[in-house]
Amino acid sequence: MRRSSGIAIAVLFVAVVMETVAGQGKATQVPASSAASKPMAAGPVLVIETVKGTVEIEMYPNEAPKTVEHIVALAKRKFYNGQRIHRMVPGFVVQFGDPQTRNMTKRASWGTGSSGRAIGVAEVSPKHTHTLGAVAMAHAGDPSQADSQMYITLAPQPRLDKDYTVFGQVISGMDVAQKLAVADVIKSVTVRP
Repeated sequence: MRRSSGIAIAVLFVAVVMETVAGQGKATQVPASSAASKPMAAGPVLVIETVKGTVEIEMYPNEAPKTVEHIVALAKRKFYNGQRIHRMVPGFVVQFGDPQTRNMTKRASWGTGSSGRAIGVAEVSPKHTHTLGAVAMAHAGDPSQADSQMYITLAPQPRLDKDYTVFGQVISGMDVAQKLAVADVIKSVTVRP
């Protein structure tokens, strides 16, 4: 009789433990409706095909909505296709976005061209800073007048944080960005959702 009592107690103990564990599992699960209502989706990705490889940039539509909208529209119009890198300072930045760079005879004025439609708002945010691979809008003194030119930082540049809109981050191809040189061709710029 003692042996059967011991087995009954052991079975009861295992049943209680299993019920407790199962109950805890249910208590810690997030309902599907809650998970679906808070998607953790990344921003759109700018894919830059160059003669030296591909650079992919995740953009920040929540912090820089007008900037991202503007760059996406330019990419969809194929504005950047065939342009060249017009600035490369080792350890600092690589820059592009001037349509004049398609013409080698205009090399003296590279870096002065644009799409002709400034973004019209400065979206400088403390949330995204000039870390290695940050992507920001170039401008001639007023961040709201940034247009089509952008740069990729080749090293952290905290001194730029308060004056330039960082709208993205290199997520793939930083080694390619580091190898780009003035006059290297940008084959295409596309957007991946």
